[in-house]
Amino acid sequence: MTSMTAVYSPRILIMSLSTANFAVGMGAFVVIGVLSPIIADFDLTSASAGWIMTAYAIAYAIGSPLAVALTGSMGRRTVMTVGLAIFTGAMLLAALAPAFEVLVLARIFAALGAGVISPVAAGVAAAASKPEERGKALAAAFFGLTLAQVLGVPVGAWLGYSFGWQTVFVITALLSLIALVAIWRIVPRDMAFQVNSLGSLGAALTDPKTILAILFTVFTMGAVYTLYTYTAPVLEARMGFGRDGVSLYLLGFGLGAVVGNLLGGWMTDRVGAFRTLVFVSLAHIVLMPVFAVLPLPHWLLYAHCFVWSVAGWSFAASQQFRLVSLGPERANVMLALNAAAIYVGVSFGSAIGGATIDLLGLDALGLVGSFIAVLALITLALSERIAR
Repeated sequence: MTSMTAVYSPRILIMSLSTANFAVGMGAFVVIGVLSPIIADFDLTSASAGWIMTAYAIAYAIGSPLAVALTGSMGRRTVMTVGLAIFTGAMLLAALAPAFEVLVLARIFAALGAGVISPVAAGVAAAASKPEERGKALAAAFFGLTLAQVLGVPVGAWLGYSFGWQTVFVITALLSLIALVAIWRIVPRDMAFQVNSLGSLGAALTDPKTILAILFTVFTMGAVYTLYTYTAPVLEARMGFGRDGVSLYLLGFGLGAVVGNLLGGWMTDRVGAFRTLVFVSLAHIVLMPVFAVLPLPHWLLYAHCFVWSVAGWSFAASQQFRLVSLGPERANVMLALNAAAIYVGVSFGSAIGGATIDLLGLDALGLVGSFIAVLALITLALSERIAR
C-alpha cells in the first residue's frame, strides 16, 4: 500500500473523475448518433458499420480487466493519465482515419485506454470518501458517464451532421485532454490504493460470489438493452411516433437516467446496496411488460419512461459499491470486471432483442426483458447468500 499525504478537495477530485468519465462516455457512445454519415463516407452496409461498436465492446470486455490487473501496482494518477493519453490519441486517429479498417482499429485502442479509466476512477472515488458517503461519491463520479449518454450523444449527433463526423472525434479528443490535465493536477500522486495483479483477477474469476455478482450486471444490462436497443422501431410501430416523438422519449429516458444515478447513490448510503439492487430488479420485472400492451396515452408512456429510467439507472453506483464490499482486497479488478460486464450485457441484450423480434415480434421485447431481469434477481440473491 502507498500513503496519501497531499491535501485536496474531495469535491474537486470527484468532479475531475466525472469529467474523465464524460470524455470516455462520449468516445464510447457518440458513434451511435453519427453512424449514418460514417456509412455514407465509407460506403458501408449497416451490418458492417456495426463493427464500430462491436469492436469497442469486445476490446473493452477483454482488455479492461487485464489492463487493470497488469497496472495494479502503479499509482492511480499515472494509470488514469496513461489511459486518457491512449484514449486521446485513439480519438485523433479516428478523426483522421483514411479507411474504415483504421477507424475500427482506433476504436479498439480507444477501448483499451478507456478500460482503465472508469474502474480506476470508481476506486479513487471510493477511497477518497467516507464510508457512509461512498455510494453518493460513486454516483457523482459515474455521473459524467451518464451525462455523456444523455447530453453528449444527441449534441454529438447534431455536430456530426452539421460539420462532419470527424468533428465529433476531435471534440472528444479535446475533452479527453482536458480530463487528462485535471487528473494529473488533482489526483494525489501518493494516494492510497489497493494493489492488484493477475493473481487478483484469477482469484476473482474463480470466486462463485464474484461471478454471480458480475452476472447480475450482465443480466441487468441485458434486460434493459433487449428493449432499449429497439426503442425507435417499437415506438414507431405501436405508438405511431416519428422523429420528434422518439426524440422526446429518449430525452425523457436520459433525464430519468441522471436522476436515477443520483438516487442510486442516495439509496445505497441509506438502505444498503443489496436492497437498492433488489428494487432495481423488481422495477424492471414490473415495468418492462408494459411495452407488450402499447399503445398507451402519450402522457402515460412518457411518465412510464421516466420512472423506468430512474429505477433502472439506480443500478450503477449501488452495484459498484456492492462489488467493492464483496472483494475489498481486489476492488479495482472487481470494478474492471463490472465495467466489462456492462458491455457484455449490452451486446447480449441487443442480440436477444433481435432474436425476439424475429421469433415473437416487437410486442414480446418487454416480456423477454422482464424475464431476464428475473434471472438478474436470482443471481443477486444467490451471490448474497454465498457472501453471507
